Amino acid sequence: MRRPVEGEVHVHHGQIYVHSDRDSYGPDLAEAFAGQSAGLCGAATAGALWLSTGLHTGEVGFTVEVHDHAPSLDPSWEDVVEVSFRPVSADSALVEWAGEDFRDLGLDETDYRVRYCATGMDRARAADTRMDDEPQLDRYLLQFWPAAPQPARVLKETSRIAAHWHGYARDLPPPPTPAERAEAERRARLAQETAERERRLARERRGWGGRLPSDALRTVGGNVSGLRDFDPDLLHALDAAGPATQRAVALLAARRACEAAGLTALDWVTEALTALDEGRPLPPPFDDDARMWHTLASDPACPDRAVGRAVPPERPPFQDSSSPGTGALSPQEAATLVVGPARAIARKPSPPPAPDPAAAGQSSPPPLPDPAAAGQSSPPPAPDPGRYGLFVSFGPPDPSLRISQPHAALPAVTGAAEPDPLRAAVDAVYAAVVTYGEDWPALLADIGSLCRERPAGSPSRE
Repeated sequence: MRRPVEGEVHVHHGQIYVHSDRDSYGPDLAEAFAGQSAGLCGAATAGALWLSTGLHTGEVGFTVEVHDHAPSLDPSWEDVVEVSFRPVSADSALVEWAGEDFRDLGLDETDYRVRYCATGMDRARAADTRMDDEPQLDRYLLQFWPAAPQPARVLKETSRIAAHWHGYARDLPPPPTPAERAEAERRARLAQETAERERRLARERRGWGGRLPSDALRTVGGNVSGLRDFDPDLLHALDAAGPATQRAVALLAARRACEAAGLTALDWVTEALTALDEGRPLPPPFDDDARMWHTLASDPACPDRAVGRAVPPERPPFQDSSSPGTGALSPQEAATLVVGPARAIARKPSPPPAPDPAAAGQSSPPPLPDPAAAGQSSPPPAPDPGRYGLFVSFGPPDPSLRISQPHAALPAVTGAAEPDPLRAAVDAVYAAVVTYGEDWPALLADIGSLCRERPAGSPSRE
């Protein structure tokens, strides 16, 4: 026999646990005792034990013993129950409420019979809380030995509070079958996947002006996200307009950008615009980016024009209607702030209160606990990763930043030469927006008019 725990341990809300899955919060109260005829030690969930104590908060005497065979029962214990238990890993521990401390038990992954013995539960319940300088009120013995699974049993019942917990356990419905549990998990997983998909679509819909983009817009690439910030409705119109109108828009955007930048006075730029109009490949220096930029930098006739930075219109931040960011927490949300098995209690309805013996003419005992009350007192809040995130911003774009229009306009020319008509329109229009700077609304109004003038399938004006 060995004793991995001996002395005193701290309990809170009259609870302490045995866990063998460190990645799990453990069962809630009803799950721990479902289908049992015995209270005090809940073993209905694999790999976990829920141990109830008389004392609400403070230190209790606690010993854990691991035996090779069933030990004899000391008749001095007032309340005794037995359950069966099998760890789900080699990492079993006695865990305090909210995971504040744990003590390794060193149990094997095998079937155990567990005996939970208690003395002084009513006295501790009446005191409720034990201070450091006060005498010990209740003590407990938890014994393990290898044995085949058997139903839970009450070996001895003395205290009122133990009788209350036994009654609570017997009134619970049986636990779900493996098939029912698997189906519930499948439905929960499906609901979560559906909610995540809806949130993703809602965010995408909001970014695209209230409607989802076509596959063509999703995959076109280039500067589609940049242009979307300025006018998502224009992108939808471009997509619906068809290749002929998309080419016309690309040519218009390239020409307007070069006009705004003063580049139409340069022969090598006008030759490129003519090539675009005629559907020919761009001539040198537009056939090589490095040569194009070198030509721009070395041409003495290149105008020196600058414009204020184009700033897209402000839009309200995305609000996920399924996850309100402010306001009072529901009981279910509050439960996520609790760590450990006590977490789940707050989201469960309270079972019926214990009967009042005084109503039957008996002397009134110390108030018995509402089984759900253990989770109603909140520990210090811990952040829930599902409700918070980190956002980093360097502020809105600075409209006072000056942009060189000739440098901004040339990408409109190369963009308009893209083989994909939609990509050509997107890249050329975005480059023209940057070239126009703070005057971009006038440009996009003209582009939008062209899309409305020329529905899909209309002939090209070349």
